Amino acid sequence: MLQDLNLKEFLEKTASKSPVPGGGSVAALSASLSASLIEMVGNLTIGKKGYEDVEDEMKEIVSICSKYREKFVNDIDRDSDAFNKVMAAFKLPKDTEEEKAARKEAIQESFKTAALVPLEVAEDAFKLLEFAAKVVEKGNKNAVTDGAVAAMIARTAVLSALYNVKINLGSIKDEEFVSKVLKQVESLESQVNNIEKEILSKVKL
Repeated sequence: MLQDLNLKEFLEKTASKSPVPGGGSVAALSASLSASLIEMVGNLTIGKKGYEDVEDEMKEIVSICSKYREKFVNDIDRDSDAFNKVMAAFKLPKDTEEEKAARKEAIQESFKTAALVPLEVAEDAFKLLEFAAKVVEKGNKNAVTDGAVAAMIARTAVLSALYNVKINLGSIKDEEFVSKVLKQVESLESQVNNIEKEILSKVKL
């Protein structure tokens, strides 16, 4: 599994001729890094003098982001698996009309999955911005830039994942499905940049 590779191995595999891991998996990895940084700021706040009033909130943030981090790590492989299923669908036999119909349906279903996996990553990465904002505003001031980096990486993860959604939508014939997903994509795109800017505006150096 991709998530079991060490960092150097993952980077080398990404750089290779293999189409996986690709942008979707890297978006999930980025989201996991954002979650990790949010956790770090929270952990650097817990137990520190002067932050007693926010300790319980920081503990909750750490707990939530820990779960997100684990999910994003799994999403690295989920995204690559979804791509592999698209490729497998294209290799299905097409000698008879029945085989052609089954192949066509399998291709369409695999493209839907390949769109929905990064959409889920984008939605979850978007939620990280709320926690990044809290650690920037209330967390240990010595780690405020780490919270800012978490926000920037979360934004990048959202937009990166959404690119992977959109490229797969281009191959889907189900207009209702495409329309519904595009609305979700546009909603996230319209919000994420402004939220990041708002968070960064609170970083005082």
